[in-house]
Amino acid sequence: MASRLIEKKQLSENVFQMVFEAGKIARKRKAGQFVVIRIHDKGERIPLTIAGANPEKGTITMVFQRVGKTTYHLSMLEEGDEVMDIVGPMGKPTHIENIGTVACIGGGVGVAPVYPITEAMKAAGNYVISIIGARDKGLVIMEEEMRSVSDELIVATDDGSYGFHGFVSQALEQEVIKKGKHLDQVVAIGPVPMMNAVCDTTRKYDIPTIVSLNSIMVDATGMCGACRVSVGGKTRFVCVDGPEFDGHQVDFKELIDRQRIYLDQEKLSLERYLKELRKEGRLV
Repeated sequence: MASRLIEKKQLSENVFQMVFEAGKIARKRKAGQFVVIRIHDKGERIPLTIAGANPEKGTITMVFQRVGKTTYHLSMLEEGDEVMDIVGPMGKPTHIENIGTVACIGGGVGVAPVYPITEAMKAAGNYVISIIGARDKGLVIMEEEMRSVSDELIVATDDGSYGFHGFVSQALEQEVIKKGKHLDQVVAIGPVPMMNAVCDTTRKYDIPTIVSLNSIMVDATGMCGACRVSVGGKTRFVCVDGPEFDGHQVDFKELIDRQRIYLDQEKLSLERYLKELRKEGRLV
């Protein structure tokens, strides 16, 4: 069933926020779940995390970074346009309970999926310390949204142009752990190397850590096996067993290798698409 784009906002150079009509998904979705979107009948199906939902209006919000053909195509849509279908909610929702003190960490566009988890953790009565990061100040997204659902917020930039100078994993260790703040759990979402670094840090201090994996997906129903990952030495499917797992059990090296399998094909596909846009005069 087609879904109409209600609102579009560009958060940074390549990051976009879009609100789509999706009443049933909006009413059923829980923190940590995702959808699979297909723009047209010949397009690929890509997973995107639900960054927010409004059950009364029947809308869901997604935040994504354009990195390949499909996300670039999606970013070209305008308010009022439709996508062919949005399927969801998919995946297991985040386990939410009053744990105590929770650190919610988002790197880059990973701030978007960590936002609803942070909101839910705070609503459950936890003391929430949030850490968000980006390469530089211009790429920091959803700062005020994260601040509104956190007891403390730390912003980190790789180049030091804003907030803490360094990676989110370094901010976690230097600004939270080494300052004597007890953590009962960490939730980290972002680029695979960033989640790996956070897990390396929390492992030293024996802090339970949950990560949300963004492996390659095709059908997203557990049928194809494209999203398989190794967790605790066993094969798991991100689409139905996750997307969240114990970060200390994830084989990040294998995950990184699998994420790179189609880089050449993805680059070629994007180049062809951009060439078509220039030919049509839709891209300078």
